[in-house]
Amino acid sequence: MKEAAILDIIYHQTCQVRKSWIVYKMTKEPGEEVDLFDMEEFKDSFKKVLQRTLKNVHISFRDSEDNAVWIRIAWGTPYMKPNQYKTTYVVYHSQIPFVFIAQGLIKKYISELCQALITAGSYHKIQQMELRSQYLDSLKAIVFKKYNQDFQTYYLTPLEEGNSEAEIVDPRIVHENEKEKERIRRVTQKTFGDYVQPRIEFAQYKLDTRFKTGSKNGILAEREEPFRCLVKFSSPHLLEALKSLAPAGIADAPLSPLLTCIPHKAMNYFTVREK
Repeated sequence: MKEAAILDIIYHQTCQVRKSWIVYKMTKEPGEEVDLFDMEEFKDSFKKVLQRTLKNVHISFRDSEDNAVWIRIAWGTPYMKPNQYKTTYVVYHSQIPFVFIAQGLIKKYISELCQALITAGSYHKIQQMELRSQYLDSLKAIVFKKYNQDFQTYYLTPLEEGNSEAEIVDPRIVHENEKEKERIRRVTQKTFGDYVQPRIEFAQYKLDTRFKTGSKNGILAEREEPFRCLVKFSSPHLLEALKSLAPAGIADAPLSPLLTCIPHKAMNYFTVREK
């Protein structure tokens, strides 16, 4: 079973898009110093804490080349052995306060898993961030602030370097709105950069606002409940799609900060309320 579990981890390391990953952030107490970290001690502590709480649980570890440890957990019950088909995958980088957990974790085990993580990592608190994607490397690029560098994720193609076709140089052709197109190009470059964007598939916005009117006799003047709506943008590669809107003439430049702040705020779930 040990070898089979390691093989399963290798499979998910290679095929990361098989899972949807959620980001959790851990924090220390104010003024708490950073302890010397040892990955083997982390593994041992994590395993002891989880097995002390849940007796029937099977835990496997595998180190990766980017100084991260992959953790595979098969959950059981007090009266049944661990079910190897009910597994959770966790990716943790040493001394970095972010943990990536594959979506599908059974809710009743969340608190035990989080307690094991903060105890083993010597943290005080852990909370779920409003950020998730199938592309683990893109999530890492966002939370590690590496999205301003060239990188590729699985099934991600690099930006085309110019047009491969020969440019038309017929003097009779006049390009319109050259100044406006150049402005849009500069604004888009300033907002997104020239690099490939991290890959996420959606962004969700919840709007919560109230109706305002100067008249007290309006139909909606006495409405106490706020107006609520849900807007969801989805795409196989959302940030690249947003980046192409203004150059394609579909949207004005610059785009709304609500759309361009996704990698900076490390969120793709937003709640927009009236200030």
